[in-house]
Amino acid sequence: MKLNSLIRTRFAPSPTGFLHIGSLRTALYTYLFAKQSGGQFILRLEDTDLERLVEGAAEAIYNGLKWAGLNYDEGPDVGGPFGPYVQSKRLDLYKKYANELIKNGNAYYCFCSDETLEQMRQEQIAKKQAPKYDRRCLKLRDEEVKQKLTANEPRVIRMKIPEKRIIEFTDIVRGKVAYNTNELDDQVLLKSDGYPTYHLAVVVDDHLMQISHVTRTEEWLPSTPKHILLYEYFGWEAPAWAHLPLLLNPDKTKMSKRKGDVMVGDYIKKGYLPEAMINFLAFLGWNPGLPAEALAKAGTEKEIYSMQELLKDFSLEKVHKAGAIFNIEKLNWYNQYYMRQIPLDKLTELCIPYLIENDLIVPKFDHSFDIAAMKGPFTVKDFETCLTKEKISFDYIKKAVALEQERSKTLSEIGESVKFFFEEPQYDKSLLFWKDTSEEEIKKSLQTLQKIISDITEKKFKKENLQEIIMPEAEKLSDRGIMLWPLRAALSGQKASPGPFEIAEVLGKEKTFERISFAIKKLD
Repeated sequence: MKLNSLIRTRFAPSPTGFLHIGSLRTALYTYLFAKQSGGQFILRLEDTDLERLVEGAAEAIYNGLKWAGLNYDEGPDVGGPFGPYVQSKRLDLYKKYANELIKNGNAYYCFCSDETLEQMRQEQIAKKQAPKYDRRCLKLRDEEVKQKLTANEPRVIRMKIPEKRIIEFTDIVRGKVAYNTNELDDQVLLKSDGYPTYHLAVVVDDHLMQISHVTRTEEWLPSTPKHILLYEYFGWEAPAWAHLPLLLNPDKTKMSKRKGDVMVGDYIKKGYLPEAMINFLAFLGWNPGLPAEALAKAGTEKEIYSMQELLKDFSLEKVHKAGAIFNIEKLNWYNQYYMRQIPLDKLTELCIPYLIENDLIVPKFDHSFDIAAMKGPFTVKDFETCLTKEKISFDYIKKAVALEQERSKTLSEIGESVKFFFEEPQYDKSLLFWKDTSEEEIKKSLQTLQKIISDITEKKFKKENLQEIIMPEAEKLSDRGIMLWPLRAALSGQKASPGPFEIAEVLGKEKTFERISFAIKKLD
């Protein structure tokens, strides 16, 4: 661990893709560990894989972290004393340290072509050997190396791995770990284009940025002995290590796009709340009441955690070793819980972008925006500049959203389910039928409702009053569903919706009457 007592952690994603949900979990654990001890959380972009860089990925990383409330103390877009925080802007540093390893005899030039390396690999596979570099360039005489360098032959710099050594370290999550150096390959550190590989860049950057603890997924565990050796070669103190379990699909395979959404932006677009996502991800691999080796299924009674509670209770020592199953139903449960806690005005503001996206309301200003990139919700003031085919008030939208607050799992679900409040529902007349009721009975019920509605004043057009007047009429029938079902179907055009009296109150007398009349015409 660093002599510096300040805890400094980093989240170092590669902009070769948009922010992965598993990466957000890693960032969360890294952030919690730093902040609970008054430490610092740093963002660094590892963009040295030029061929795989994705346009817009860096911005998605910034937006995703800020959406989740994981505000970093230093980073590419906020600066800091150890910048630049983008690896492609630090190439001279990596070249300097790679050359230092050459001078110290801990690295060497390799001039082998891709074809030579592939032939070497195939021969080793044929002999049932683990593919690794056979060190032929390490055997070159100094004169040969100088000649090749003078001729500017393409080359890389490889790390020289010592033979017959056991590299041991204690991982915060996994305990004691050991590797035999005979199993390690002479890793490429600096590529022929002057760009570093992950292994050189991560060690140089973590040291120069004074990172005290490295948290990353278990995929990087086999690389750790190489990194420990590099710290040794440079004479630097190594950080503490914590290798986190992977996130898994329900079938226990690694999460991938082929089996569902894996990008944070996908979940933002669908209307998941950051509080729900953070609470959910925190429990994917960690449990506050159990030791690290305990099985995840044992659980704990407390499931709702605010960020402040997580900062108080989180511990890397209690992170499980086994992979964590990403259960979308559990995420939906968390999201539904948090949606119910939001004040209605705020929830309505959060839902407005989804109404715009569904063309239910149309703002005067340009709305060609990406919901996932939004910096904040629409406010009541913003909405005052919005128009629809007819005048729609914020209060009207709020009433529609209120009916779906308890029923919906996501903001986008609300955006879909309230459509019938903004446009005439389209449905087949078969939807109006209750069980085996005849067409004549349904039509008669709707005509009765039409008369009842006509006699109720706009002022008294409230849920309680409607229920008090209509229910006795429905009870006169052999089955009250003969009246109540076609009423709800006529008003919503859906099989599943809020109750008919609640819908009618929001729609108002005029629209309610029009929709009942439209339903009667369907039966003519």
